[in-house]
Parts: sequence; structure tokens; C-alpha cells
Amino acid sequence: MLDFSKILAVGTGGFIGAIGRFWLSGLAQRLGDRFPYGTLSVNILGSFILGLLATLFIEKMIVSQEMRLFLLVGLLGAFTTYSTFSLETLNLARDGEWMFAGLNILANVMGTLIAVWAGVSIAKLW
Repeated sequence: MLDFSKILAVGTGGFIGAIGRFWLSGLAQRLGDRFPYGTLSVNILGSFILGLLATLFIEKMIVSQEMRLFLLVGLLGAFTTYSTFSLETLNLARDGEWMFAGLNILANVMGTLIAVWAGVSIAKLW
């Protein structure tokens, strides 16, 4: 059975997250046109916020299931862009930009792991 409140929570969060990704990645991409700074910035920020909120929701705060779905699945799911990251990395490799392709992989994977760890660590301090 479909629970409309949960569907609405995920859909609304996804709508806001997608707009946020579009805005922030466009802003960050102004740093340069050869490296995908926009995707990197939303992946790191989204990972940090996900680590922070998931830990707070599990260990420190009681929030409704709809709020968790809105924020973690909808908003942050649409905000982070690993599918875009994969396509951009493949395009860099196809264009012979091996250094940038490798840097993109390293920066996104390490950056988001560090960001999730930082979010979890900060949440545990509260």
C-alpha cells in the first residue's frame, strides 16, 4: 500500500534538492571549465550534511519518518550527484584528460568520505 505522506516527503525533498544542486553546482563551476568543481562541491557538501543529519537522527534527535525521508532520501538524494560524477569522469577519460579523471575520482571519493566522517563526528559532539 502506498503511503502518500512518505511519497510527498521524498518528492518535495527531491524537488528542493535538485534545485539546490543546480544552483550550487553552477555557482561552483565558475571556478573553472575543465574540472567538474560543481559536482565535487555538491557531493562533498551533501555527504557532510548526510553524515551529520543521519547521526543526529539516530543518536540525538527524534524526528518523524516523513522528515527523515524528506531530508535524507529526497533532498540529499537529489542534491548529491554521483551519477553525474560518473559521467563527467568517463567524459574526462574519453577526452584524454586522464589526470583530471583521476583527480575527480580521488577528490570525490576521498572528499565525500571525509565529509561524512566530519558530519558524524560533529553530530556526536552535540
